[in-house]
Amino acid sequence: MKIGIDLGGSHIAIGVVDNKGKILEKVEKRITKAEKNTIKKVIEEYIIEKTANFLEQYKITEMGIAIPGTVENEKVTKSVNLGLKNYEIVKNLQENISLPITIRNDAKCAALAENTYGSLKSYDRSIFLTLGTGIGGAVIIKDQLLDTGSLPGCEFGHMMIEKNGRICNCGKKGCWETYASMKAFKDHLREILNLDEKTSGKELLQILRKMDKENPKYAKTNQLIEQYVEFLSIGISNLINIFEPEAIGIGGSFVFYEEIFLEKLKTKLLKDNVLFNERKEMNIQTAILDNDAGIIGATL
Repeated sequence: MKIGIDLGGSHIAIGVVDNKGKILEKVEKRITKAEKNTIKKVIEEYIIEKTANFLEQYKITEMGIAIPGTVENEKVTKSVNLGLKNYEIVKNLQENISLPITIRNDAKCAALAENTYGSLKSYDRSIFLTLGTGIGGAVIIKDQLLDTGSLPGCEFGHMMIEKNGRICNCGKKGCWETYASMKAFKDHLREILNLDEKTSGKELLQILRKMDKENPKYAKTNQLIEQYVEFLSIGISNLINIFEPEAIGIGGSFVFYEEIFLEKLKTKLLKDNVLFNERKEMNIQTAILDNDAGIIGATL
């Protein structure tokens, strides 16, 4: 058995994974804005504590880490959504954890998991997107990640969709993820509803489900949903035009909002004349491994 760790821009999830890709036990925590001031300490202490607990209960052979950002030689050279640069996380953890540890970009991990066990296993050419704090991505061709050399590549979230647009954590302006990440949507929804960051994504979804047309916030909320789908479709149409995938998989917290966005997104892509090659249907699959794809993929 292996331990898989998914480090997101706003959460840490750790699970024990068997050789069939099944999670036997999982723990997770949200990373608050205050904790980002001491993010390395928060990450390492949580991983060391929970790993020690799992080692007492299971026969663990190795550990894998999925992290948003650029990974080279077991070092995180850049993770803009976690505010990390040249972070030697593997070296630091191995001072306290006597296990082989591997590390890879989180979107690539999730893509491998969905391609091996999930929604993309029936396709030869696919694109996988993780919509969460940012937007990560991967291209898979015949069970292999697109080879981009020493750097992970496929940083779809940082393609520019608006010249001189919103400032991104990466330092550029107008990056796709500043408009179409789930964080961007949730933050704007909280503003409309006058809620603070403590209101979870699950609570926001329940509010959307129960909101009726008589609610004074309905019009603005509906407008936000339509605008979000438009931003999302811009980036996805660009990727379709470049790679012509058989299927697109979407993971991250987007999967919990499938009922809100997915059909609107498919309709937008098919009917708004944004695709170079016309399609009769839009094959978009939400991740069936839900938000566990990063944990599972970190062990592959």
